[in-house]
Amino acid sequence: MSDDGVPVMILRGGTSRGLYFCAPDLPADPAARDGLLLRLMGTPDPRQIDGLGGATSLTSKVAVIGPSEHPDADVDYLFLQLGVEEATVSDRQNCGNILAGVGPFALERGLVAAREGTTDVRIRMVNSDSVAVAGVATPGGRVTYRGDVAIAGVPGTAAPVTLAFADTEGSATGALLPTGRVRDTVDGVEVTCVDNGMPVVLAPAPAFGLTGHETHDELAADDALAARIDALRTKAGALMGLGDVGGSSVPKTVLLAPPGDGGHVATRSFIPVRPHTAIGVLAAVSAVTGMLLPGAVGHEIATGWPDGTTSVDVEHPTGHFLVDVAVDATADAPRVLRSGVVRTARKLADGWAFPREEA
Repeated sequence: MSDDGVPVMILRGGTSRGLYFCAPDLPADPAARDGLLLRLMGTPDPRQIDGLGGATSLTSKVAVIGPSEHPDADVDYLFLQLGVEEATVSDRQNCGNILAGVGPFALERGLVAAREGTTDVRIRMVNSDSVAVAGVATPGGRVTYRGDVAIAGVPGTAAPVTLAFADTEGSATGALLPTGRVRDTVDGVEVTCVDNGMPVVLAPAPAFGLTGHETHDELAADDALAARIDALRTKAGALMGLGDVGGSSVPKTVLLAPPGDGGHVATRSFIPVRPHTAIGVLAAVSAVTGMLLPGAVGHEIATGWPDGTTSVDVEHPTGHFLVDVAVDATADAPRVLRSGVVRTARKLADGWAFPREEA
């Protein structure tokens, strides 16, 4: 880092936006790094007016990327979730949306050589020590962001970024079913706790007096609902072996209901207690994974899907999200055979970021 600032690229990844850094451009000491990132983002401040954040958790995200020594990866990707109103930096989760921008960033920064057509970038997700492969459009050996793929929650279209996940079971908890059970009861609510890239608590929307088809604004205005979600996820987090999650962004809570718009399932997701305008990539992957397990919350919805369904249309407050998941649930310990999604990304800015002075 120079006295004038730090090199940064700002990308939209999926339905999130983040600051992307090369690891050597940030302080090696985690405390110094986090302090710098908070100042760059403008946290703590509900407006983030003196930084680059967008005053929401979806736009207060950071990717730190560098060469990988992992034999199956080209680059390492550390995801950091920064608070908005509180000066917090968390590495306790992955972010599949920000992941969508890692491949393009690695190619743009020369960390991986681009090929003609499509370039696969093998990414070690440091948060979970698992690998994802991003397929990035590189016609003429250069990254392009132009394309005809639309994703719900993002205006217009862009080039596809395919994400295939491997070894994401137990990403934060060490087990696909971190409580050791396919179903638990928390505060009188039947839940399934599942971790296939993201620790998630699945619960039926009617248990909260909801249809599961409420708008984002309706959910956001319900303070009593937020309090119930927080109590549920806090107790579920302890059952999942995550300890005290009061100040953590995980586990996420996903409420399930039968579809209402031609999809396979309706979801309402919370991060961690505020409603998501859509649903996170890995939250959707984990939710579908859980639903495919006999006895799990939501499995009764999945039993109505055509036999062999692996491409699942997940409804959320602003549209649809396709998730590809295959699970072997026949063994005593169910295992994930594959999981993946298609997202898009777009470079928004590339240059230098200037942090405010330390207090």
